[in-house]
Amino acid sequence: MKNNIRVERAILQISQAELAEKVQVTRQTINAIELGKYAPSAVLAMKIAKVFGKAVEEVFQLEEND
Repeated sequence: MKNNIRVERAILQISQAELAEKVQVTRQTINAIELGKYAPSAVLAMKIAKVFGKAVEEVFQLEEND
């Protein structure tokens, strides 16, 4: 699963730690999601998208092998 979290964070000028606090996970979880090492739950994906004011599909995109 690809994502635009790093870009969206840059637009809002927030750190991984700040995003993590807003969605109630660890900074390490945000880092793993950004790197594509961890696919978030539907609930977490929705929380992240809400922080950015975007639809889930605007932040996360499925890849062929997903």
